[in-house]
Formats: sequence, structure tokens, C-alpha cells
Amino acid sequence: MTLWRPDISSLTRPAYLSLADQIARAIGDGTLEAGARLPTHRKMAEDLHLSVQTVSRAYEELIRRGMLSGETGRGSFVKAQRREIDQPYLPERLGEVIDLSILKPVCEKMHHERLKKALGWLSETLPASSALSFRPNVVFPRHRTTAVKWLRECGLDVPASNVSITNGATAAMTVAIMSVAPVGSTIATEATGHHTLVPLASYLGLTLKGIAIDDQGIIPEALDAACRESSIRALFVQPAAINPCATVMGSVRRAQIVEVARKRDIAIVESDILGPLVQDRPPPIAALAPERTLYFTSFTKTVVPGLRIGYLAAPDRYVAAVANRHLVSNWMATPMVAEIATHWVEDGTAMQLVEWQRDALRRRHEIASQVLSGIPFRSHPQSLHIWLPLTDGRTEETFVAQARLQNVAIAPGASFRISQEDWTPAVRISLGSTTEVELLRGLAVVGNLLQGDPEHLLLAI
Repeated sequence: MTLWRPDISSLTRPAYLSLADQIARAIGDGTLEAGARLPTHRKMAEDLHLSVQTVSRAYEELIRRGMLSGETGRGSFVKAQRREIDQPYLPERLGEVIDLSILKPVCEKMHHERLKKALGWLSETLPASSALSFRPNVVFPRHRTTAVKWLRECGLDVPASNVSITNGATAAMTVAIMSVAPVGSTIATEATGHHTLVPLASYLGLTLKGIAIDDQGIIPEALDAACRESSIRALFVQPAAINPCATVMGSVRRAQIVEVARKRDIAIVESDILGPLVQDRPPPIAALAPERTLYFTSFTKTVVPGLRIGYLAAPDRYVAAVANRHLVSNWMATPMVAEIATHWVEDGTAMQLVEWQRDALRRRHEIASQVLSGIPFRSHPQSLHIWLPLTDGRTEETFVAQARLQNVAIAPGASFRISQEDWTPAVRISLGSTTEVELLRGLAVVGNLLQGDPEHLLLAI
């Protein structure tokens, strides 16, 4: 029988799922090898101070995932894993690139299994309207009602008639900006901001104006000055940890931003794609200025990447504009994916996975703090990344290239640069895009580079 035991201090609710996930991680990283025999249900329950029923549910979950086999009279055994087929993420392999450049939530096999189970449920319950209708108003009334419940979890209370279901956050952002900013107008945003906003503005014929930021985001005085000097139509803002610098705007600062927006009569587009993942945050800007704020959130960064559904809430004055622009750019969200999102919100799965993500990110941030001890960087406990300023004359291009030579990919800060003023070189490092083992290895490469000679190593060619 294996000597490995789960960490009782890391168990969260629901306990059976948390226990199953711990065992799954041990199987995934090789701690529990194929053929290993797990303790009996009763023994595991005694060791962890859980009920036998809880342990039984955990083992049953792992059997359902194909990770354990239960043999009557003999016990529960780890099954050989078909890594190339089963894993929804790149397996750990030395010599392959550790990709810390793409912003993703932490994902494990459990997420894949949950989504497969949801697809099975959908095959049995799919409404005819979701399969056959071309009209959004026919398909989505029930989904909008559920969206209102999720938006309340985000701190926003809006009527269902003001909510649009979109194919994720990118579609919501595009529709919102099209609704408030006509061709030729100017949008203000953080000086270090959303990396797709620059090309999007170009495609839509808009001008971007980067506004100075500090450790709480956009500086109100800088926004007011920009509005005074330019004809700004709207502000695009990411106030809750998803911005590159991983900052959370405080309640006083949010009120000050709203004051400037009302004074200058500009619309606000608020990106809150981490939603309820970020704990103890102030209410959304949309709750302070509902008459001028278009707010959107989604599930891809907090629940599972494949659940590409977003909720866009708009004030009465923009409801028609949003509906029209969404119709011509997307027609409507994919009904079958919306069905799963609605089901998961209603049965509690979505919030369970948000809570799981929060706990997983806690461990990732602990790894970053340990590996990069003594190296200043910016982060938030629930951010999916850290922002690492470069010192000693290091350039982003050189630093990113040096990391890449050691099979570690990180994102250059220039990708998020909106304003050309007062720039400090930096890199963004994703914490959720790979396994804990690969994250530790990748961060060790970054740490060693920072402690080494900043001069670029010339390639021998």
C-alpha cells in the first residue's frame, strides 16, 4: 500500500472533490504510480477526519475520471494514465517550452472531465430552441435571467433586459466599444493596458489615448486633463486585477473616476473578466455609474477556458446599440455553450470552480514568492499573473530572448504599452498556464537571469 497521504490542511469544500483533486494531482505528477493501492475508504477517512461517505465519493469521482479502478475485496488502485490522449494541457517534458506568456487559469484534468460530463447532460436536455432557433430573443430569455444572478455575484444588479449573452469577453468588449465610440473618435484607457485594444481600435477606426496610472490604476487628474485636451468619447478600464500590473482600484479611486466621467460626459466600458474570483474588492464602477457604464464579465479566465460565454450589461441608453452591433458582428452567442454556462451557474458548479481556482492561484503565488524571493514584482492574490519590472539596464527584448533560449516563454511588457511616456521595461509572467512543477522550473530560469549578468549573450552562429 502506498505511503503517500493527502494534505489535510489543503482540503476545501466540497471535501470529496478537493480530496479527489489532490489524489489526481499526485497521480498526474507521478507521486502515485500506476498500480499503487490506496488506503481503504475507512482508513483514509480516519486519517483525514472525514466521513467514510466523503472518501467514497472522492474515490468514485476518480473512478469516473478513469484514474482509479475499484476491485471488490482487494481495494482501489491507480490506473495507468494515457497522457497523450487524456490530458487537456501539455504534459511535463524536459526540453519543451514552458509557456508562461499566455494568460490562462489553472486547469487540471478535472476541468476536462467536468466539461465532458456537462456535454453528456446537454445531449439529454438540449431545448429545441437552442438547437433550431435563429432569433436571440427566442433562445436567451432564461439565460439572461441566470446571467442576472451571476452578475450579482460580481457586485452588479441589473435587469435581464439590459444583459446580452456574448461569445466570451472579446466579443463583449468589441460590441461595447462599437456601441459607445463612432469611427474617428478617441478612447482613453490605462497607459499599460489591454493588449488587443490597440489593434481593435485600429480596425474600428478609433484613436487610443493612454492615461497615466499608479498602484491603483488610472489617475483621475490625468484622465480629467486628457478629456480637457482631447475630445474623448469613452474610457476603457480594467479595475480588478486582470490589468497587466495586477492592480485593484480602490473604492475612493473608482468614485473619483466616475466623477470625472460625469463631469466630462464620457461613457465607461468596464472589463471585469475575473468577476467573483477577486475577493474583498469594491463594487464595480458600473454599480456607481449605471447610467453610463457598459460592464462585461466571462467564464474563460475563472471557470474553464472552453466555456466561452460572456455577459454584457448596458445602460438603457445603449441597449439598442449593443443589440444591433452584436447582431451584425456575432448574430448571437452559441446557444449550446450558453446552455452549459446557465446550467453551471444554476447548479453551483461555476462558483465551485471559481473557488477551486482561487485556492489553486494561492499555491501558484506562494511558488512565485518563494522562487523570486527578494525580487520586486507586482501581483494580487487572485491575479493570473505577475508583473515583473526589469532593472539594471535590462531590455525587454533581450530578457525575453534570454529566457526563450532556456525554453521559457514570457510576455514582453511592450505588448501592453498604450502610452509612450514614462515607460519602465517589464515582463508579464502567467502563473496558471502550466503545471506547478513547470511553473517552478520556469520561474527559476527567470530568477537566475535576473541575478546574472544583464548583458546579452551573443549566439555562436
